[in-house]
Amino acid sequence: MKIAVPVINETLKMAGNAGHTPYFAVFALSGGMFKSFILEGLRANPKVAGEEDHHDHDEHHTCDHDEGDIEHIRAHDTMATAIEDCDYLVVKMACKNTAKSMNNVGVKLQKYNGSEILAPKILTELAAQFK
Repeated sequence: MKIAVPVINETLKMAGNAGHTPYFAVFALSGGMFKSFILEGLRANPKVAGEEDHHDHDEHHTCDHDEGDIEHIRAHDTMATAIEDCDYLVVKMACKNTAKSMNNVGVKLQKYNGSEILAPKILTELAAQFK
């Protein structure tokens, strides 16, 4: 099983908004009762490729694009394609377009509401949710 976490860089600090993250940290899950998470690597988010300022949108950012904004929806689809081999995407916040694009490629969203900021520790907190 693979799990993606939106991160701002190699420090593995979780990004607040999955749709605007510069990277996804992809972890392999192993173990039965005692789960462990092994970092496979970082993948660039093609949705934000070419943007100079990879500022982290906070949890209050809302996506105001509607279903008629085909270019915006395609951008979300490219993001989903980058992690389509993952089973889960852990999110603090994700807009409806991110959710739909992930659903289209079979990636389930796992909400994280805790206060931890580092992806490996977040995964440890959520371990029981991954089945």
